[in-house]
Amino acid sequence: MRTALYPGTFDPITNGHLDLVSRALRLFDTIVVAVGTGLGKAPMFDVEERVRFIEQAAGGLDGVV
Repeated sequence: MRTALYPGTFDPITNGHLDLVSRALRLFDTIVVAVGTGLGKAPMFDVEERVRFIEQAAGGLDGVV
């Protein structure tokens, strides 16, 4: 099983992010989307909101956690 890690702030997640995830699923069995915080950045959304947005946006993609 091949797993990839896709870290980022995803503030908010965009169609470009989702495009990268969907293309990566052709190469990997699982994509772990890791939501982080950037030093010196003032995010629009808190981490819990960003995770929820990603779950909603990528919910139809098998292999995304």
